[in-house]
Amino acid sequence: MDKHKILAIIEKELVIALGCTEPVAIALAAATAKSHVNGQIKELCLKASGNIIKNAKSVGIPGMTSYGLDFSAAIGAVAGDPTKQLEVLNGLTIEDEKSALKLIEEGKVISSQADTPKRLYIEVILKTDQQTSRVVISDNHSNISLIEVDGKVVFQGGCENIGIQSDEEELVTLTIDEIYEWVQKVDLSQLTLVKKSIELNRVIGKEGLSGDYGLKVGKTIKENVKKGILSDDIATAAMSLASAGSDARMAGSTIPVMANTGSGNQGIAVTLPVVAVAEKLQVSEEKMIRAVALSHLITIHIKSKFGRLSALCGVTAAGMGASGAIVYLLDGDLQQIKAAIQNTIGNVSGMICDGAKAGCAMKVSTCSNVAVQSALLALNHQEIKSTDGFIHDDVEKSIESFCKLGNEGTRHTDEVILKLMMDK
Repeated sequence: MDKHKILAIIEKELVIALGCTEPVAIALAAATAKSHVNGQIKELCLKASGNIIKNAKSVGIPGMTSYGLDFSAAIGAVAGDPTKQLEVLNGLTIEDEKSALKLIEEGKVISSQADTPKRLYIEVILKTDQQTSRVVISDNHSNISLIEVDGKVVFQGGCENIGIQSDEEELVTLTIDEIYEWVQKVDLSQLTLVKKSIELNRVIGKEGLSGDYGLKVGKTIKENVKKGILSDDIATAAMSLASAGSDARMAGSTIPVMANTGSGNQGIAVTLPVVAVAEKLQVSEEKMIRAVALSHLITIHIKSKFGRLSALCGVTAAGMGASGAIVYLLDGDLQQIKAAIQNTIGNVSGMICDGAKAGCAMKVSTCSNVAVQSALLALNHQEIKSTDGFIHDDVEKSIESFCKLGNEGTRHTDEVILKLMMDK
């Protein structure tokens, strides 16, 4: 593959995001709708796909105490800046929160499930005392595919069922072999976005370790290491730093992160286990950056087939990327990197997604631990065989099987999960 195509993939799939991506996408749609009309808001109607509802229902909003579908739409409409894309909610104030809550209290905000086969779909209809606008986001979190004002189309774009930002032709020939070769040869100066992902995501990891966010998964692991209950090794280091980042993000921290394929939590789970292991091993900065680049690209490769939202937890794919990168940090070869990915696929493939929430930090911790275990087994030439489960001899075929499970094998599961969540 042309080296420039891989750089283009990184540039499209590594995006700075503030707040959990699903409520942020709702806010982006609402902010865009408001930016196209004049007058006072009379009605704000949100329709969203089941997967969006799952992930926006309970997760925190940056700097706010309120949360939920109605609030995500309302805060976007009253205070969001659509020009900032996935940082649309940057700089919110208490007054903004009060204004959004007032809209909800007055009964002006209505949310419901959209009748659509799409897994990622958001539609906002905003009526003021002067005009009406309609905005649709589909297939990825910042893909505005339609804008209407007073029934007239003013913008129509985006691609159907793309599931990922990069062009299909950029991804079609991408393989683990090519990713590994590129990561070893690319000039370090071209990996500025990867370096930025380390810097940004490390900050939120440290914030989670120092503050009291969510379930305090990362902080609790760190405290138990200090007590001598847990050992101070690369596995606990990876689990602690990565889950702490998720603790802070899911609780509504105002610190931005570098997302991977549209997910901030995934961005955290791709980078921080690798960073923690690199720091523990005291490797060079160059080796750490190359390892994180490998983790990002493996995960992008898997997610390009898996899709952005599924009944399966996306952090599992991040764990697969991290496992290969940890092998790289420990001087493993290409075959051992593939073996680590195989081991991770065979371990965490069944982890379901039951929405974005504080408990996501536990899943990040689990996948970080599995990434280390899988890497160590691979370095010892131990790999799940093709006689077991849906694992193949070829890692690319194992990835395809995993993605088929996520796309085709869990559709009914997705419906049941959403029903269980909404029936509480």
